[in-house]
Amino acid sequence: MWALVGWWALGPLGFCSLLLFLVTVDELTTFPVGAVSSSKKMGFDENKEAGEKSEATDHENHKSEDEHVSRQASETSIYATEEEEEELASKIQLGPQCTLKEHLEKDKDDESLRRWKEQLLGSVDVNNVAEILDPEVKITSLSIVSPERDDIVLPIPEDGNPKGLWFTLKEGSHYRLKFTFQVNNNIVSGLKYTNTVWKTGVKVDSSKEMLGTFSPQPEAYTHEMPEETTPSGLFARGSYSARSKFLDDDNKCYLEINYTFDIRKEWA
Repeated sequence: MWALVGWWALGPLGFCSLLLFLVTVDELTTFPVGAVSSSKKMGFDENKEAGEKSEATDHENHKSEDEHVSRQASETSIYATEEEEEELASKIQLGPQCTLKEHLEKDKDDESLRRWKEQLLGSVDVNNVAEILDPEVKITSLSIVSPERDDIVLPIPEDGNPKGLWFTLKEGSHYRLKFTFQVNNNIVSGLKYTNTVWKTGVKVDSSKEMLGTFSPQPEAYTHEMPEETTPSGLFARGSYSARSKFLDDDNKCYLEINYTFDIRKEWA
């Protein structure tokens, strides 16, 4: 009853104020609970998404690192050193060597092999060839051929080490290496030419050209390498050191030349 009297005594304005107060108090006591619950839910989802993103990022990073390591290993395996190639070649067993007469006697009943051997030997008189197992290959001349100038004839020293600057190339020029060689005693199998170039101690180029199999003959063989283009620009010009070799399938070296050359704006 006192409550009713007190509520009525407030009057219309007081009643409205009281009602507004009660509603406000109710909102203040109930909203934060919902807000905290919603906030916790949102925070959980964000943490979950962040965790998933973090795991995805870590997976991509590991994948990228694995691919990078794999690519590095692949590139390293491609660029084998000259020493490794020579060591591998020395381990390959090609079988015993034969003299020219023994070559002709082998498989003489095989018509196709007999014709191939006759074509390989050409006009060689087998009866006048010494019974020597090891072939002899002598490089008789080396020259640089370019359409822009006369041929550059390179002197070949006995020890294979030219004194001082051996030659000069013009930057951006087209050229070929041309050489002649003599084969004596026996067939040389898998003759090849290798060349490695360094600048300031760093290897900048390495190449190998297979020349083929050659029989002994009085006339010299002539071979021209594929055309190459000299690099150009400020960083290309300067002094280089190089090593060229002529080897066969048995990794026997017939000539090794260690030399220096320049790349300049103009021919020397």
